[in-house]
Amino acid sequence: MGEFVNLDVADPGVATIRLDRPKLNPLNRQVATELGEAVDRIAADDNVGAVVVWGGERVFAAGADIKEMGERDAVTMFRYIGFFQDVFTRLENLPVVTIAAINGYALGGGCELALSCDLRICADDSQLGQPEILLGVIPGAGGTQRLPRLVGAGRAKELIYSGRFVGAEEALSIGLVNEVVPAAGVYPTAIKRAERFARGPRVALMAAKQAIQRGMEVDLDSALLIERQAFAALFATEDQTIGMESFVQEGPGKARFVGR
Repeated sequence: MGEFVNLDVADPGVATIRLDRPKLNPLNRQVATELGEAVDRIAADDNVGAVVVWGGERVFAAGADIKEMGERDAVTMFRYIGFFQDVFTRLENLPVVTIAAINGYALGGGCELALSCDLRICADDSQLGQPEILLGVIPGAGGTQRLPRLVGAGRAKELIYSGRFVGAEEALSIGLVNEVVPAAGVYPTAIKRAERFARGPRVALMAAKQAIQRGMEVDLDSALLIERQAFAALFATEDQTIGMESFVQEGPGKARFVGR
């Protein structure tokens, strides 16, 4: 699709966003632009039911393009980093399940990109982290906000203040990633998980995602109302009828959903 970001959609509606900027997939303005274009194309494609974001067999993304960033002043950087925030938020808000497939390093902006996905599957030799503090700055593409929401404020502060790298097993233990597999199995595992979601009750998955994300932004009473409204609305879908009839007739896990 672009010079550094490729988009592929395969049956049963699994899109792969592939970062491919040698050697370590550094994130610059062009990468963010092409990533945003891929996200927008997915958002407009009703056939896509799940997304995998992958950086290849060697590295997910080892951080931002420091040379490009270092040439900017405070005023231009405010707009520059805002563009990255916008692209990552558009990825986060896709109405389908998104999975980061992490080989090698996911550092700085690469970690922030992974945090923008719903789930993270990483290799057993992967390392993740927000090392921006070692450059005299802080995470700027969502790390100070998404990381504490995922692992808690205390752990996020320690990781951001120290800038240290987190190995795969520690990342799993603190909830930074959802699954650890051998390096060769990262992308196939992510695709397998994505295929399951793409074949699943897509409307219910979208409702669950929206309820969780919107609910975290408001007080509990308001969040429960969001949940109640989403729950009730699903009783107007074909998938709800299929799912409940299948449960009664065949037991759990046998339904063949149609995504409507």
